[in-house]
Amino acid sequence: MHELVTDPDDPRLSDYTRLRDVELRKSLEAERGLFLAEGEKVIRRAIGAGYPIRSVLTTRRWLSPLADVLGDATVYVVSDEIMSGIAGFQVHRGALASMERLPLPAVETLLDDGPRRLLVLEDLVDHSNVGAIFRSAAALGVDGIILSPRCADPLYRRAVKVSMGAVFSIPYARMDDWFEGLGRLRGAGFRTLALTPDQRATPIDSVKTGDRVALLLGAEGDGLSSHWLEEADETVCIPMSAEAMAAGVDSLNVVAAAAIACHGLMLTSESCRQT
Repeated sequence: MHELVTDPDDPRLSDYTRLRDVELRKSLEAERGLFLAEGEKVIRRAIGAGYPIRSVLTTRRWLSPLADVLGDATVYVVSDEIMSGIAGFQVHRGALASMERLPLPAVETLLDDGPRRLLVLEDLVDHSNVGAIFRSAAALGVDGIILSPRCADPLYRRAVKVSMGAVFSIPYARMDDWFEGLGRLRGAGFRTLALTPDQRATPIDSVKTGDRVALLLGAEGDGLSSHWLEEADETVCIPMSAEAMAAGVDSLNVVAAAAIACHGLMLTSESCRQT
């Protein structure tokens, strides 16, 4: 159902207005149980993952490319000027969709589904970083992601956009108990590995992983808390260039570290299965 909208203040567009006010968006998304997907590819992935469409905001030229997946969803058609005014920038990927959230599984439910390789994120608060890590994890074969209570929302608009919809393709759950959370993983048979820049730790590509392993990644800047470092079964590192270390470059940002560590973990896993 297509509805032409000519007034940017039309109440029908309330899901999409004030997008630049981050705190308001967080409040509205939590209250209404919605999130925003931007662009044809991301919208398709959200729909394919089973998220119900509340509505779509687009311009006339993007009606046809999305027609095969929108069905009888409500589509608000606006001019390019109104679209840019509402979004606060030129939307180059054609459309915004307001989607209903699905209930998050409990951590135990995720663990019961038989994952072998997990990422566990502690207090990553930057939505772009969370989205980028989801994209790397999905691309490199990680089976699931567990978030600490204070970790950023993967369905916040920026995270969804940066992940290119990978947040819809990899299962995740949120811990309700940060202090005892790693004990629950260990009880489910996971070996917990804490990623640290400390070069005295075991190199990630030579660690013995076992059948089920969870890789712990810490917050931007501070890294993992002392509690999680102490609780982990083993600390692991990404070996750094000696020349870089001498020049004072002793670590990677959390997104780059996550991608490299996931790749190393997958290689180690494959090697273990072949021996």
